[in-house]
Amino acid sequence: MIPETGAIQPCLIHIDKEGRWTHKGAEMIRQDLIQLFYRNMELDQEAGQYLINWQGTKCYVDVEDTAFVVTRAVLEEKTGNGKPGFVLHLNDGTTETLLPETLCTGDHHVLYCRIKNKTFPARFLRPAYYQLAGYVEEENGNYVIRLDGRSYPIKPRCPEPKK
Repeated sequence: MIPETGAIQPCLIHIDKEGRWTHKGAEMIRQDLIQLFYRNMELDQEAGQYLINWQGTKCYVDVEDTAFVVTRAVLEEKTGNGKPGFVLHLNDGTTETLLPETLCTGDHHVLYCRIKNKTFPARFLRPAYYQLAGYVEEENGNYVIRLDGRSYPIKPRCPEPKK
């Protein structure tokens, strides 16, 4: 909610690093509500803060790592752009084509990419990481993924959010 002062209040919602949603400590199981929140989620790039903006009311979400996680990565002969690539299955129930130029690693070698028109970062869960890792190669001391005859370097450090 937005009180008269204009300060954005917490939603009392937490998303853990595995993509599980809780409200006041209780796991949220209503997928229709979670998907409604995802459709109305924003990321304040300056503050690195996730917000739900629904019907003109904003509240911030406590996110342990990223709000979106990649649950599966499937190599397809033709993706949405008509070329071979990985189709990512996301925890919001959607799929999209991996933008390999956005791949980077964080702490403990966790793999990330950008999704939703590069608006949000997404963390690869372990199964998706291993599905993609089979296509990663070392090249001159760096890691790359090869798709459609091109080599895409995996950035060794993800950019830090602006604060």
